Amino acid sequence: MKKLKILVTGKNRRIATDVCNHLAEDKDYHVIKCSAKQDVLFATVPQERPRVIIICLGDETKETIKTFDILKECAKLGAITLIVVANSEDKSLFIKYTGLEKMFFLSRPVSLYMLYDKLEEVEKKYLDGEDDDALLSEYVNPDPDKVQRKHILAVDDSAQQLMQIKEHLKEFYDVTLVGSGKDAFKLLSKRKVDLILLDYMMPDMDGPEVFRKLKDDPMYAYIPVIFLTGVTEKDLVIKTLVDLKPQGYVVKPSKKSELVAKIIDVLG
Repeated sequence: MKKLKILVTGKNRRIATDVCNHLAEDKDYHVIKCSAKQDVLFATVPQERPRVIIICLGDETKETIKTFDILKECAKLGAITLIVVANSEDKSLFIKYTGLEKMFFLSRPVSLYMLYDKLEEVEKKYLDGEDDDALLSEYVNPDPDKVQRKHILAVDDSAQQLMQIKEHLKEFYDVTLVGSGKDAFKLLSKRKVDLILLDYMMPDMDGPEVFRKLKDDPMYAYIPVIFLTGVTEKDLVIKTLVDLKPQGYVVKPSKKSELVAKIIDVLG
């Protein structure tokens, strides 16, 4: 039988450890403990694909709360229920500064009864195959002539670089962030994109390999690709351009004006 996979993170390590122990011992859930660092979360969540993420807050600041905004991007790869464990002060701060759209708050001290009740509700949907992202719904556009924003997919193993790209582009485009070539193809199987910003140097599957796979697949071959590269790889990328013929490259870290101008050159 499938086990509900739950990822526990947050600055409050004592609460996080206590929650992990109870979940594993009382309910036999598949529990993963994860550091509350942006890069670690961005690498772990798409790989583990938890159905529930529990964030245990403690002595938060505006900056530490923004760390969890990366989970909004991770959620695009599948349905995730977010539960935030917090006292009243951290809850107010979280609501004020978070970029996350939907979550459930659980007050401290933690009521295991309330937590288990919510988890059992999620587990029932999970075991019945009713994940939120698998449900079919109809939407009728009230303004079909309205110009749709272009959808940009950014692929980079650095969460910091990805968040900077999103900050540069969010005014003009819908932007989805993923941390690997593997996750890029998962996303592409679910959503249409208009352009891909692709990091040249990545572990496991580097930019050129991802590019070749895209061009070899008729479903994705039409998507324009712009490579993202550091200054040290610039000469290598220029040589690669001759062979692969992408739509161009941008040197990281890029200025907003340079990145937007390059995308406009390609998409118009």
